[in-house]
Amino acid sequence: MELTLLGTGAPAGLPRPDCPCAACATALGVDARAATSVVVDGALLLDLTPGAAFAAARAGRSLSGVRQVLLSHPHDGPPVEVPAGLPQPGRVPDGRELALLTGHRARAVAMDSPGTGYAVTGPDGRRVLYLPPGGAPAGLEEGSAQAEPYDMLLADVVGRPDGLARLRAVGAVGPTTDVVAVHLDHDVPPGAELRRRLAAAGARAVPDGTTLAVGAYEDVPDVPRRTLVLGGARSGKSVEAERRLEAFPDVLYVATGGTRNGDGEWAERVAAHRERRPGSWRTVETCDLVPLLKEDGPPLLIDCLSLWLTDAMDSVGAWDDAEWADGGERALRERVRELTEAVRQTRRVVVAVSNEVGSGIVPVTASGRRYRDELGRLNAAFAGECEQVLLVVAGQAVLLRG
Repeated sequence: MELTLLGTGAPAGLPRPDCPCAACATALGVDARAATSVVVDGALLLDLTPGAAFAAARAGRSLSGVRQVLLSHPHDGPPVEVPAGLPQPGRVPDGRELALLTGHRARAVAMDSPGTGYAVTGPDGRRVLYLPPGGAPAGLEEGSAQAEPYDMLLADVVGRPDGLARLRAVGAVGPTTDVVAVHLDHDVPPGAELRRRLAAAGARAVPDGTTLAVGAYEDVPDVPRRTLVLGGARSGKSVEAERRLEAFPDVLYVATGGTRNGDGEWAERVAAHRERRPGSWRTVETCDLVPLLKEDGPPLLIDCLSLWLTDAMDSVGAWDDAEWADGGERALRERVRELTEAVRQTRRVVVAVSNEVGSGIVPVTASGRRYRDELGRLNAAFAGECEQVLLVVAGQAVLLRG
């Protein structure tokens, strides 16, 4: 089964008409995208968009053999003219299956927002799931998906990463599923930044006009198993870390800061973090990271190492010069060694957050300088065990390793 993507953009296209944003201003050449529309084996057209016939011609394809046109979402713009020779577009009721004379079958999948997804099976038995913009499958539960994962998923990965997480949770998307992002909008800068974010979710994007062979091996970058995200205060480092795991189910969020009863400002920070997290994530408040790293289980998001270090320094009396000299420093080195050794040996996916404080003002107190130095050492040791290290500055992630 072959798919030709006539367009890969959001319904308004990319760049959006008359939009002055930076993403639209740089969406040029291969990064410019028409509204998503897909031709399956020249016989089935998923979503009819303006200029579909011209887009097909540019891709070296013809729509003359299309026997069925299916729509996945409401069209809010001006009416789309149906090219001569194409059948009138329609939608399949949720749960029903449409069989084509060509041997293709399209089953309508219910969504959690207006629109319809289509599970398309080709004559060769290959299976593709196509989802509308802004939508994720509804009613997914363990065991609700077919036993085998889809060969390919075309979905709004950027807009609805939780939909990808749901599909992974029920086995509908597996390690061999080719995840292709479509309905791409101006939420993420095109080019390298888009590719980086999609790679973190185990997905990829292709230019308009690309023909994909379903089931063919694609060399998509593996999701890094251990990642350290560094950044200053309010740099966006926690958002970046959360974004890296939002397309995966059953994440365990490890909060090292505790509750700090009576501190209203801290409570507001904690509430803001919780509000951002997907509802399927679990949270544990602990600084005892080594046992978690040694256990098998779902991905860990550790936020943050800076507060872990504060707890560790408290426990060894690091703020007292006499205790620090009389074994406290050695004890802290051992705690850091145990942590980094656990990171080296862990089989879990780990994303950890830490503050980068060594580039700012030199602390005026000896204890402040001691903390700054020890955090620098911890960050360096932890980074040495990670496949990927990022520095976030003003919300922009700079790749340091990986």
